[in-house]
Amino acid sequence: MHMTGPVEIKGNQATGILRPLGPSDPDNMIDPAIRSASAYSLFSFCFDLCSLETAQLQANPLISLTPSPTPTLLLVVAMARLKSIVLASVHVLVSSAHVTTGRDGHGLIGYGISMYNPLCAYTCRDVLSTSMLACSEHTDMHMPMLKKREMHMDIETSPECYASDDSFLRTLAYCMSTHCSDVAMWSLEKYWNLNVAGRQPNQPVPKTTYQQTLANIATKPSVELVLGEDLNQTMLVSNDDYQASYNAPAMFEKMEDNHEKYAIVLIVSGGLIPIAFSLLRFVPFPTALVAKFNAWFVDPPVFGSRHKTPVAGLFHVPTRGQAFFIFYLVSINVILSAVGYQGIQPNSWFASILGRDGEIITYVTNRMGVLSFANIPLLFLYAGRNNVLLWLTNWSHGTFLLLHRWVAWIATLQAILHSAIYLEIYVHGGTHASEAKLPYWIWGIVATLCMSILLPTSILPVRKNVYELFLAWHVVLSIFVLVGCIWHIFKRFTRQWGYETWIYTAIAIWGFERAMRLARLARNGIKTAQVTIIDEDYIRVNIENVSGSGHAFLYFPTLTWRVWENHPFSVASTVLPAGDRPGTSQYDADVEKLGTSSDGSDSDSHHARQYPPPTKVGLTFLVRCKAGVTAQLRTHGRLPVLVESAYGPHADLSDYSRLICIAGGVGITACIPILRAHPGMRKLFWGARSQKVIDAMTPSLRGVEMESYVGKRMNITEVLHRELMEGSAPAAVLVSGPSEMADEVRCVISELDRQNKGVRVKLIEEAFSW
Repeated sequence: MHMTGPVEIKGNQATGILRPLGPSDPDNMIDPAIRSASAYSLFSFCFDLCSLETAQLQANPLISLTPSPTPTLLLVVAMARLKSIVLASVHVLVSSAHVTTGRDGHGLIGYGISMYNPLCAYTCRDVLSTSMLACSEHTDMHMPMLKKREMHMDIETSPECYASDDSFLRTLAYCMSTHCSDVAMWSLEKYWNLNVAGRQPNQPVPKTTYQQTLANIATKPSVELVLGEDLNQTMLVSNDDYQASYNAPAMFEKMEDNHEKYAIVLIVSGGLIPIAFSLLRFVPFPTALVAKFNAWFVDPPVFGSRHKTPVAGLFHVPTRGQAFFIFYLVSINVILSAVGYQGIQPNSWFASILGRDGEIITYVTNRMGVLSFANIPLLFLYAGRNNVLLWLTNWSHGTFLLLHRWVAWIATLQAILHSAIYLEIYVHGGTHASEAKLPYWIWGIVATLCMSILLPTSILPVRKNVYELFLAWHVVLSIFVLVGCIWHIFKRFTRQWGYETWIYTAIAIWGFERAMRLARLARNGIKTAQVTIIDEDYIRVNIENVSGSGHAFLYFPTLTWRVWENHPFSVASTVLPAGDRPGTSQYDADVEKLGTSSDGSDSDSHHARQYPPPTKVGLTFLVRCKAGVTAQLRTHGRLPVLVESAYGPHADLSDYSRLICIAGGVGITACIPILRAHPGMRKLFWGARSQKVIDAMTPSLRGVEMESYVGKRMNITEVLHRELMEGSAPAAVLVSGPSEMADEVRCVISELDRQNKGVRVKLIEEAFSW
C-alpha cells in the first residue's frame, strides 16, 4: 500500500504527510533480492515494525492521532513500510558480491573457485570503493548512504584511476598491512597485481607494488576515513567499518559454498542411490525374504490396483519402490533448500532495518537458482535411453522416465521461485523497465518460460495422442532452456563463478546420449526391411545382418519427411531362416535352435513344431499396425531401414527354476527370447486377437508349453493361482501386454507373495513407457 499524498489521521481519517520509504531513503539501501524469509522471521519482523511505526506515528509532529491509531491501521502502515523496504533498493548486494564481469573461474565456488581470497584484502578495498578519488569522474546519480551518511553514487572511478591514485593505494596498503598480518606476502602481492584496479580480465597493474607502496608511507595515518567521503590522503579504516565489510563477503562466500555443496549432494545422490540399491541384488538374501520384501515395499502401486493403467487418463500411479525414491528426491530438495543458512551482523551489505532477515532471504533465493541448475543434469540423465544408470542398475527405463518427470517439476518450481521473486522486486522497485532490457534478464526469462511450458505440454494425454509432435517441441524447448541458462549466466556474471558448470554437465550428458545413438546406427548401417502381412492387425518385419536383443529403435526414412522419427520394437528373434522350403513359408522355420518335429495339439494347449535351424543372422519384429508409420509399413514389401540396437538386456532368471509368461497380443515378442533362453520349466499363456498371429509365431516357441486364448479374456487370477501354488520351487513371472493385464498380474503376484509363505515369485514387466 503506497500513500504519497498529504494525509491527516483522525481515527480512520488522516492528515499530514505519510509515505513509505523510497529508493533514496537512508535506511533503504538493501539488495533487491530480499523478500520474505521463513514464516517465523517474517512474523517477528512485522511485530517489530508495528512497534516501530507506533513510535514514529506518535513522535511525528506532522501527524495527529485522534484517537490513537488502531492495530489495523498500524499493521497496514507497517506492511507498507515492509514492502517498500524490501522492494525499493537495487544492486547493492549484487554489485558488491557479484560484479558483472571478471576473470574466468574453473570449477564451482568452494571447489576450485574462491570468491574473496585473501578476504582481508578484499575487505579493505571494499571499504574504500565508496569514496571519491582525485581522478574519479562525476555522473548524475546521488544516493544517501546507510546510517544517515551520504555515499557518492554520482562518481565513477576507472581501473586506471585506482591503479595510479596515491591516496587510494597507500590507504589500501596500510589497511592490508594492519589486517592481513597472517597472510603470506606472495599472496598479498598476487592480490595487489590482480585486483587493486578491479576484477576485469585485462586491466592496468598498480604503479607500485604492495611492498613499495607500504615503504612510501612516511608517517602513520591519523585521519579516519568516513565512508563515502573523499579519499584525498592516506587514511585509517575504522574497526567498525572494516568488521561490517569483512562480515559481508565472508558469510556470503560461505553460503555460496553451501549452495554448491548441497547441489553436489543432490546430483551425486541422484546417481549413486539407484546404483547402491541395485547392488543389493548380488547379496545372497533368501529368495523367500526377497519375494516378501518386493511384495510389500517394491512391486505394488502406492495406492489402488493400477500402475500401468493411467488414472483418469492423466497420470500413472508409481509403484511403492518408485515412490520411495520419488519421496527422497522431493525431500532432499526441500531439505537442502531450507538448511545451512547463517547470518552475521554487523554486515555492510545488509545494514538496513531488515538486517539478518534480509540476508537470509537473499541466500534462500540464490539457493533456489543453484539447486534448479543442479537438477538439470539429472533431468537429462534420467531421460536418455543411453543412460549409464540403465547399464549399472536393474531399474527400468520406464522408472527413470518417471523420475525424469518428477525432477522436471522440482527444477521448474525452483526456477519459477527464483525468477518470480526478482521479477516482483524490480517491478515494485521501479527499475523493471530498464532491467528487463538487459540480456541476462531476457535469457533468464527464456529459460524459465520454456521450462514452464514444457510441464503442461508433457502430460500423458499429449504424449500418447501426439507423441511425435510432443517429442519435437520437447527437444526444441529443452535446447532453449540450456541456451537460456548459459546466456543468463554469461551475460550476468561472465564465467567467474562456475554456475554454468551445471549446464555444461547437462549438455555433456545429452551429447553422450545422442552420440551413442549415432554410434549404434553407424554400426548397423543402412539395411533392408522385409515386411510380411500376417492378418489385418499384424505384420512381421525381418531385417538381415543385424544383431541385438531386448528391443531396437527402427527408422524408416522413406516413409516420412521426418527422417529422425523412430519407433521402439521388441526383438522376437535374433536369427532368420535361410530360405523357403517346399510346402512351407520361410517364416515357419524355427528361428532359434536345432530340433525335430513333434506332434501338434489343439490351439488351446500344444507344443510348437520343430524344424531345421536357420542360417542367417538378423532380427525379427512382430508389429501391430495402428496409425502413422506402422500403417504405412503394410503397403511396402521391402524398404530401407536404420536400426538402433540393442537396448534392454533381459533380467537374470538363473535363480528361478520355473518361468511363467503372460502375454497379450504383440507383447509376445518380448517373451519369446526369454522363454527360449530359460533352462527350466517354461509355460506361456498368450491372449491374442486372431489365430493367425499365433500360428505365425508358433515355430519360434519350440519346447514351450503354451495355452492360447483367441478372442476371449484370460482369467489371470485363476491361471496364476493354479500355476504358482502347484509347487514350492521359486518362479519368475513375466508379463508383457496391455496395461490392464500388467496391472492385474502385478496385484495378484503381490497378494500371493504376501499371504502365502511357500510362494516365492519374482515379477518382471516388459513394457514401453510414454
